[in-house]
Amino acid sequence: MQRIRSWMFDAALAAWTAMFLPVVLVLLACGRPRRLVRAASRFWATGVLKALRWTVGVTHVEHGRENLPAQPCLIVANHQSAWETIAFLILVPDVAIIAKKELLRVPVMGWFLRNSPMILVDRTAGAGSIRQMLAEARNALASGRHVLIFPEGTRQSPTTPVEFKRGVELLYSQLGVPVLPVALDSGLFWGKESRSKRPGAITLSYLAPIEPGLSTREFVRRAQVAVQNALSARQNVAAAAADLFSVPAAPERI
Repeated sequence: MQRIRSWMFDAALAAWTAMFLPVVLVLLACGRPRRLVRAASRFWATGVLKALRWTVGVTHVEHGRENLPAQPCLIVANHQSAWETIAFLILVPDVAIIAKKELLRVPVMGWFLRNSPMILVDRTAGAGSIRQMLAEARNALASGRHVLIFPEGTRQSPTTPVEFKRGVELLYSQLGVPVLPVALDSGLFWGKESRSKRPGAITLSYLAPIEPGLSTREFVRRAQVAVQNALSARQNVAAAAADLFSVPAAPERI
């Protein structure tokens, strides 16, 4: 049944995305106004999450939302699923997501990513890509947008320890804005290793912001530890709940 519900979601996702092809044509005819492009991308993302809830039963809960700074900041989140790439379009409106350029190949979604605009990184371009990422991140912050990066680089298993790749420390040192660490466990319900999805509530924890001015080494250490501790605490709670509601085995007869 779980696999059937996952197939239902995949079909709904394809159909919902195809419905946006006329929207793309209208936006092109209107000159691709950024405000309308972003509104359309959020509407698309809202539909995707509703379809995921109705077909599979995946929802989400947020903790620590009050930690999100009022002023533009850098958001660093662990990456376990395609879910957060979609959900953050709604969770943090007008966010500028730092994403790999390969996502432009995804039909419809790639067009919205290019025109929202997001910060697209060509990982084969070397130092030039880093300079472009910094420049576009500064522009996004100056326009009042939060900047989001998944510093692990690619989706990870929920059991893989959090480890940031190089690049995020440069953003921290050069942008000079608070950093909001976010921990999420989406891989438990929509993982990278299986097309099958399972019902449950994805938990997002907005952690205490890290102020600018630390050494890059100390910043990375604090951010990694904060995210890892939040994920470990979530796993401990889940394990305790499983033990609480498990049925004890019947005693063996001698």
